[in-house]
Amino acid sequence: MKLTVVGCSGSFPSAESACSSYLVEADGFRLLLDMGNGALGDLQRHCGLYDLDAIFLSHLHADHCIDMCAYFVARFYRHEGGRCGTIPVFGPEGTEKRLTAAYDDVPDERSMSEVFDFRTLKTGTFEIGPFQVRTERVAHPVESYAIRIEHGGRSLTYSGDTGVCAELGQLAEGVDLFLCEASFTHGKEDIPDLHLNGREAGEYAHGGSVGRLVLTHIPPWTDPAQNLADARAVYDGPVDLAYAGAVYEV
Repeated sequence: MKLTVVGCSGSFPSAESACSSYLVEADGFRLLLDMGNGALGDLQRHCGLYDLDAIFLSHLHADHCIDMCAYFVARFYRHEGGRCGTIPVFGPEGTEKRLTAAYDDVPDERSMSEVFDFRTLKTGTFEIGPFQVRTERVAHPVESYAIRIEHGGRSLTYSGDTGVCAELGQLAEGVDLFLCEASFTHGKEDIPDLHLNGREAGEYAHGGSVGRLVLTHIPPWTDPAQNLADARAVYDGPVDLAYAGAVYEV
């Protein structure tokens, strides 16, 4: 599998990166994990605008899904070649309603479904193209899912947004690459069921014997170097800070 970090900033775009969006590719299939603020522009550096095969939305906070409104415009109003066919969009219950309300000016309340095949996420195991995936609901103020993706004997887990919870540890167990949010700073913020800090991400990686940890969703007001140091203090495997354009062969 090939993982490309399209955007990795938490809460709002930074000067260097759009918000959360990650492209996973294998066997010519392209799965996009989240499409936050600014992600659609940067996505076009790595993938043709109409070359995605499926989209996974971990939850419906704007920094993970709002550029779906812009993508609707690109697919629905495309003049050259006509309107695009539907693409599977896996998201929490109410995804279509949320995006329709955010866009506000769709021709009618079913227009989104003319280009997006909305599929409601639940905890479970299923296939997306060539990928075997497992999803678990994690600890966040809104319905939020982490995902484990397996292909060809390799695996990666994306945390989405979450606080500490057992379900995340289960999905991360033994994965080759763990893409984990680290929004908070250890010893500074302590808000349960919201976000992780670098140390907590490192503890999951250590406890799950993860092959590589990649810290992501670090807001512009959080010091990434501190989160990196905190993760390395508890996990002795390779740890990276995600950055826009980073590519990993899993």
